[in-house]
Amino acid sequence: MDPRSEVILRQVNYLKGKVLFIHAPNDQLLSTLDTSIESSIWTWNYADHQAQIKNGYTSYFDVSFPQQVYDQVVIYVPKSKELLNYILYQVASHLLKKSQIFLVGEKKGGVERAAKQLKAYGETKKLDSARHCQFWQTTLEKIVPIKPLTDWLQQYHIANHHIDMTIYSLPGVFSQNHLDVGTAVLLPYLEQVKSGTLADFGCGAGVISCYLAKLSPNNIVHALDVDAFALASTKITFERNNVPPNQFYTHAVTGIEDAPSDLDAIVSNPPFHQGIHTNYDASEGLCRQAKKHLKTQGELWIVANRFLNYSTLIEKYVGTCTVKADQQGFKVLYANNAKF
Repeated sequence: MDPRSEVILRQVNYLKGKVLFIHAPNDQLLSTLDTSIESSIWTWNYADHQAQIKNGYTSYFDVSFPQQVYDQVVIYVPKSKELLNYILYQVASHLLKKSQIFLVGEKKGGVERAAKQLKAYGETKKLDSARHCQFWQTTLEKIVPIKPLTDWLQQYHIANHHIDMTIYSLPGVFSQNHLDVGTAVLLPYLEQVKSGTLADFGCGAGVISCYLAKLSPNNIVHALDVDAFALASTKITFERNNVPPNQFYTHAVTGIEDAPSDLDAIVSNPPFHQGIHTNYDASEGLCRQAKKHLKTQGELWIVANRFLNYSTLIEKYVGTCTVKADQQGFKVLYANNAKF
């Protein structure tokens, strides 16, 4: 069981009624709770959501607070300070005054910083510290009005060759308020990508997806991500850059295995973090399984940190890997799904 959940179990007597667990990991916590606790989960991680549904839990995959009434919430601290601000505001605008808000997180994950954010909503106290984690409680004293999701957007402009677009990003999305270096290195090479039906794996705020759509009205772009905030951001980016709705699709995925088939190209700045922890499963899975989703002569384009040896995997599972660029600590890798 996740150590954060173990700390919750140490203080489980504080929980009662209808309890919403926010950003809960995929573990067995809910099945160990007393039947008097009516528990459900709000998550924006599609892989966790699918696993929780499989376990028989009530799970909501969304960017907004579930349309239910709760007595208490337990928030697992997200990596992003801005995302926690959004979550706390959502909680405060949906709970009744005097409701209990609990916060749990790893010390190295910023739980003490998060507790300071929590104090803005009521008197806060630490209930426990164990397993390198902390568990905090607040009684909600500050009620705030509901704000539309669009009020939380940040934006920035990109001008590259003949493509001009504005990126719109919600809290917690990768590189929320600026263009990241890896994607900046990749952008000039997107004009070389084969036209047709394309996928952007790990779409984030939609930089690559929108750029590919803008390159040609004949491009059909599938934006794929595990994160609901990324998918919502990408959809807004498409719409506000006037990309026709029949030119793009957004998909919640657990990994590349959920991608469409018969693609002309897959383009990716693949993720290698899950929360505060490094995790290469998604990006390595992309290298291993991309071939199954590409047409013959379909292309794989990846930008990645120079130290990540994806070229070996690409050579083994897709085809000859060519380094198109090596600059600013990033490599742009290309392979063609030719018949062996």
